[in-house]
Amino acid sequence: MAAKSGKIRALLSAAALTIAVAVPGMANQASAAPTAAANAAQIVANLGAGWNLGNSLEANSNGYPSETAWNNPTVTQALIDKVKASGFKSIRIPVSYLRHIGAGPNYTINSAWLNRIQQVVDYAYHRGLYVMINMHGDGYKSIPYAWLICDAADQNTIKAKYQKVWQQIATRFQNYDQRLILESMNENFDGQYGRPTQPCYSNINAYNQIFVDTVRRAGGQNSSRWLLVPGWNTNIDYTAGNYGFVVPTDQYRSPSIPSNERRIMISVHYYSPWDFAGEENGNITQWGRGATNPAKKSTWGQEDYLDSQLKLMYDRFVVQGYPVVVGEYGSIDKTFADSSNNRYRADFARAVTATAKKYGAATVYWDNGVNGQYGFGLFNRGSNTVTQQGIITAIRSGSGT
Repeated sequence: MAAKSGKIRALLSAAALTIAVAVPGMANQASAAPTAAANAAQIVANLGAGWNLGNSLEANSNGYPSETAWNNPTVTQALIDKVKASGFKSIRIPVSYLRHIGAGPNYTINSAWLNRIQQVVDYAYHRGLYVMINMHGDGYKSIPYAWLICDAADQNTIKAKYQKVWQQIATRFQNYDQRLILESMNENFDGQYGRPTQPCYSNINAYNQIFVDTVRRAGGQNSSRWLLVPGWNTNIDYTAGNYGFVVPTDQYRSPSIPSNERRIMISVHYYSPWDFAGEENGNITQWGRGATNPAKKSTWGQEDYLDSQLKLMYDRFVVQGYPVVVGEYGSIDKTFADSSNNRYRADFARAVTATAKKYGAATVYWDNGVNGQYGFGLFNRGSNTVTQQGIITAIRSGSGT
């Protein structure tokens, strides 16, 4: 899933670009009307239909994050307004830091970059949307200058850097209320698609624990905000099954939170079956019980599999009070090979959102800004127009929004 194919994470050959958008006085901005803290069921309902601002703030060139490095335009307020007008209630903003982090021991984040992150957050936050921000590309072995590597030798240095970076992020956003959710990392694993390995999984668990402890102690609203953590590669089986995932303890959270409530959410992604959702060819273009051509439909990963996967998350986490967020899902455009493909893409989106709702999980559609062949895009980010109304309608239908 980290390949250029679906999510277009591979680096382009453009020269390194840096963002130099200084926004003085932003550090203490927050909503004038705080949102009351929500319990597990309320936060999932409040998140509603979610959308990813993919391939923008996590894009980079030669290790320098730049929102235009992967051919998407600069993010605008108008784009976020169009997303909200289309019925989405929450936005996940993937963020990379990489070479915008200075040297140790302070590991200071470039101030212009942190200002720009906050500015984009504010585009959504000040419109009343829920916002999720994470540390996205810093843990990919395929990204130059990535450093959050679970099987690297010097874990002490990695953990010290990780702690310092999250301390700065959490401090910057300390006055934002519960509509801002922080996510520890994204699809962290050893780069090999298979069973989890040690000590990699133990290090991922340690990162999550450092994240929770650091954010909680950063002051302001951080002591009670919802925090989102993934297991191995955000894989459902390797998170819900007995493969080593440990939910972080939350010893520094606000004493005002009732003892029987959680403030930690579990992140997973869903792109199954991959031959339909992400594989770049025209072989598998149909999905679900409505498929009309068996030769164009995958032999696995249909409605029953989707149901079983989200039931795993329900049985392991939701029943314990930990909300689940399907932080990415979607399928690429293969209408070049099958003119009916968008119908099945909509069926897939509707099924994911409806099944997630059935099992008490929130969903966030992956949009990489690419329209046409192999794209996940729902919007044209240049003209701020809808390009896939059928899929948006399906998402709203399935999620009940």
